[in-house]
Amino acid sequence: MSYVILGRAIKNEYLALGTIFGTVGIAMLSTGGKKEAPAAKPTLAQVKETVKVNAGSKEEEDFIKNFIAEAEKESKH
Repeated sequence: MSYVILGRAIKNEYLALGTIFGTVGIAMLSTGGKKEAPAAKPTLAQVKETVKVNAGSKEEEDFIKNFIAEAEKESKH
């Protein structure tokens, strides 16, 4: 069977192939293009600046900071 489009007979096979290729082509064009660069991971210094120690007293804050410093020394070995 065929359809008459703009005065010409077009077979079903060609219409099906045109639909498939058109859909794939549009999908490829919409997913292509320039990709944004992924955000850089924060450095250790940036993380230390942004994370705040919520301590109840000065002694507790000092203990937490010392504990973190010792843990960093152990992780470097």
